[in-house]
Amino acid sequence: MIGTASAERVLLLAKVAHHGTMTKAAEALGYSVSAISQQLRKLEIEAGQPLLQRHSRGVVLTDAGHAVIVHAEQIQGQLRSLQHSLDDIAGVRSGSLHMGTFPTVGSSLLPAAIGRFRSEYPSIDLSVSSFRNQALIDRLTSREISMSLLWEYEWSRLDLHDLSLLHLMDDPTDLVVSKNHPLASRSTVEVRELLDEYWVVRAERHPMIEAIVRATNHVGFYPKVAYEANDYQEAQAMVAVGLGISLVPRLALSVLRNDVRVLPLSGEVPHRRILLGRMKESRETPVERAMTGMLVDAAKQMSASAHRVS
Repeated sequence: MIGTASAERVLLLAKVAHHGTMTKAAEALGYSVSAISQQLRKLEIEAGQPLLQRHSRGVVLTDAGHAVIVHAEQIQGQLRSLQHSLDDIAGVRSGSLHMGTFPTVGSSLLPAAIGRFRSEYPSIDLSVSSFRNQALIDRLTSREISMSLLWEYEWSRLDLHDLSLLHLMDDPTDLVVSKNHPLASRSTVEVRELLDEYWVVRAERHPMIEAIVRATNHVGFYPKVAYEANDYQEAQAMVAVGLGISLVPRLALSVLRNDVRVLPLSGEVPHRRILLGRMKESRETPVERAMTGMLVDAAKQMSASAHRVS
């Protein structure tokens, strides 16, 4: 019975039939005649009947041999198709990429990379899921996504032994105030001037509270919280109506209201690190490598632009 292990012998029979003699096939393939003969005898035993009629001038296929050759041609066609598919994947002409992001990067850094990726690799099936950090890490671990944008602060590093992290850029922290705030006309502000202010912060024990405390560098200081927002757009709205001021990562200010002002902070101001994470043991695919390069380029351009503005 011919099984999956016989595929090489089937292809060998096709080569012998093509060349007409075992000697010519052996010369073309770099085998010995005895080695080819031995493999074809095994194939005949598996087939349960002769596949070749041997004579002094060469070989002739039996009816059973012809049937095997038909399937050999199909196998060769499938192998060629497989190689084309592999070449397409290696050349980023085919394949898929499922990646993750978090909202502030999804509205600032990521679109530049995706726009370029879509232009250069339109045939790739790209999907992106936006979640908070821990949910993204969970999806990386479960392999629902193969790579993800993440963030961390100096005092709360993502120290995960099975995760490989690439540092893309630093995201500075800016002060956002209402256009009617006494500080609105200033070009820069020192954090120690803000100790008596009311603050609009992120909800659910977001690390921005810690960023405010560390930025003030004032013993025993804790911000007076006027509002806990679920996202930075909500925070901007509350700042705009004068409920408080807010510290906001610069990447979260890509969409800015016209009734608030953004002020750079002087002194030691906390910044967050923007990272690209993937599982250490997973091998990077050509598609992932292409997207990584585009994210690196987008981060460099955004960092340079932020530097010029500041």
